[in-house]
Amino acid sequence: MHPVIQRLARQLFNNKQSATEKIEVAFHYVRDDIQHSWDIQNKVVTCSAADVAEVGHGICYAKSNLLSALLRSQGIPTGFCYQRLMLFDTPDKGYCLHALNAVYIAEEDRWIRLDARGNKPCVNAQFSLVKEQLAFSITIDLDEVEYKTIYAVPLEDTIQVLRSNVDALYMYRNRLPAAIIEEQSLPVRKKAKGENK
Repeated sequence: MHPVIQRLARQLFNNKQSATEKIEVAFHYVRDDIQHSWDIQNKVVTCSAADVAEVGHGICYAKSNLLSALLRSQGIPTGFCYQRLMLFDTPDKGYCLHALNAVYIAEEDRWIRLDARGNKPCVNAQFSLVKEQLAFSITIDLDEVEYKTIYAVPLEDTIQVLRSNVDALYMYRNRLPAAIIEEQSLPVRKKAKGENK
C-alpha cells in the first residue's frame, strides 16, 4: 500500500470504528474533502489513489480509485460501478461513463453503491443503508444506462484516459469514454444471501 494511503488511513480510521462506520467516514472524506476537477476547473489530471489524495482533486474515475484504496486498506471489499450519462444537459453534447463504487456491508451481507463524486447544486449523493442516493439518476429515454456489474478493478478505458491526458478540462469535455463497449474485466463480487443469480 502506498505510504500516502497508509497515512491517510491512520488519520481517518481507528480500531473502535465498525466496518460500516469506516465506510461512511471514507465516503464523506472522498465526497467532501476531495474536489471534483471539473467543479473547480482545475486542469491537473490525477489517476492513482495516492495522486488524488496528495493533489486533493480528481474526476469521478480518480475519486473512485481513492475510495476503493481507503476501504480496501481496512479489509473492506470494494468494487467499481458505472453509469452512462449525458455529459452535460442534452444528448447532442455527448455522453460519458461515470464511475462510482460498490461496497460490501458485512453486517448485512449485501453490497451497496456509493457515489463520492462530490455534491453541488442538483447533485446530492448520500451514504445510506436504507435507500440508495447516488449523484445521478438515469433517464432511459435519453439513452442513459445503469450498468449493474460490480468490477474488481476499474475499467481499462477509464484508467487509460487519465493516463493519456494532461489537461483535465479538455479531457472531461472531449475524451471520456461514452459507454462500456464490452466486458473489459471479469466481474468479481460476493453473492448476497437470498440472491439466486
